[in-house]
Amino acid sequence: MLSPEMERSRPEAVELELFTQRFAAVARDMGEQLRRTAVSTNVKERLDFSCALLDPAGVLVANAPHIPVHLGALGLCVRRLLQTIPIGPGDAVVTNHPAYGGSHLPDVTLVSAVFDDQGQILGYVANRAHHAEIGGTRPGSMPPDATRLIEEGVVIPPTYLVRGGVPRWDEIERLLTGGPYPTRAVRENLADLEAALAANRCGEQALRGLGLRHGRETLRHYMAALADRAEARLREALARLPPGSYSAVERLDDGSPIAVTIEVAGGADAGRATIDFAGTAGVHPGNLNAPPAVVRSAILYVLRLLVAEPMPLNEGFLRPIEIRMPPGCLLDPPFPDDPANAPAVVGGNVETSQRLVDALLRALGLVAGGQGTMNNTLFGNPSFGYYETVCGGAGACQGHAGASAVHTHMTNTRITDPEILEHRYPVRLHRFAIRRGSGGAGRFRGGDGAVREIEFLAPVSLSLLTQHRVEQPYGLEGGEPGARGRQTLIRANGEREVLPPSAAREVGPGDRLLLETPGGGGFGPFKEVKEAP
Repeated sequence: MLSPEMERSRPEAVELELFTQRFAAVARDMGEQLRRTAVSTNVKERLDFSCALLDPAGVLVANAPHIPVHLGALGLCVRRLLQTIPIGPGDAVVTNHPAYGGSHLPDVTLVSAVFDDQGQILGYVANRAHHAEIGGTRPGSMPPDATRLIEEGVVIPPTYLVRGGVPRWDEIERLLTGGPYPTRAVRENLADLEAALAANRCGEQALRGLGLRHGRETLRHYMAALADRAEARLREALARLPPGSYSAVERLDDGSPIAVTIEVAGGADAGRATIDFAGTAGVHPGNLNAPPAVVRSAILYVLRLLVAEPMPLNEGFLRPIEIRMPPGCLLDPPFPDDPANAPAVVGGNVETSQRLVDALLRALGLVAGGQGTMNNTLFGNPSFGYYETVCGGAGACQGHAGASAVHTHMTNTRITDPEILEHRYPVRLHRFAIRRGSGGAGRFRGGDGAVREIEFLAPVSLSLLTQHRVEQPYGLEGGEPGARGRQTLIRANGEREVLPPSAAREVGPGDRLLLETPGGGGFGPFKEVKEAP
């Protein structure tokens, strides 16, 4: 181990890189602690969670390579909490409320403050994990027909899970089991919250250890330096783009437009941009409203793609950006105090976020459309809820074909192993394969989607939330669009029903779901190579 004097003699760039990796390691270790101690299939097997480190002002510093739709929202969430509820030593605050930086109700966030031995704040650690069951009108807590927030599950306002080191499990249990649509799996919820608390404790210890070794001011210096570096790299990336307007419109499958114009500045203002969503549809009558935290996540993700350098997601990327959203659009819906009057958002987090990324990438011309959906598949009964997202095709870009059967953009989870799926739930997996030929043709071909066929062995409620069943994933520069997705319910008696993008059905033994996910768009015109005579 180097002495403090030798550490100080290293070049600043080296020190910054070392601290960047130290900060990221805090989040990675938190994630591993959460995975190992969680009980639910969704967290333990599918890895549907994210962990991050934030600075003393609640600004995102570093993350583990988890789920982009979670990570970009955590800074806004922590800052909203700090405006609402004190977070002191030994406290842990839990929420899933979209008005406080939440995404949708199944995503439950836990935030803890980290203090040094002098009682000075070092930063915050936070994790967000998807609970496959947290109430609502249908098992899985993602009802396709929801129009109000309260129908989607238990709404958790900013609440102390731990106050001054004293846990409040009874209070949390009462919250989860109360209201009009309580959770169906409270034991699993509480177990995963214990795992989330253990993950935060792991992060607290790691950050305190860095503080003890390097000092509070050194940590703050390199947190600020990392944000400055992120800002500088994005400014350089923006300055490489020709100044002007870059626009695109993507339509949800029900026709609702997501419109974006990116104004890239030139001259003395080079390195700055405005992202304007004028022309986007108003508040969605269903559940495809995206809270502002989700919109920030999508923007931060796309900005990170512009920077050709390995860096953690950091809110310094947002400094050169002005975001404009028309009040009352589906990307900025109002959230009154009463969840019975608040708009539904469960599809906004998983589906609108993907289509928003499509719109931003299309405007910039970076890559053809990916599958643009998470293909949310849920089933359950009064005692459990199961949830999975299913892979599809990635869009092609200049020089690269799209990958087949992968998660793209805002999601980054695993699929449940067949053995675990069939052991824990009343289903049989008949097929999981690549959907050959579903990627769009082009000089660089789009990736193919997937086929997943599940047979149900007991009566359950089935829910689907998807996109690109009507609209096709776009091609770029003359490339062909990817194939639309399709979902078919095959009854035990052989009757077949092609289901709409959002669907809810009751199924029984012998019924099967045949899910065919979208392919990615191609890039560049396809030129057939003719054999020589």
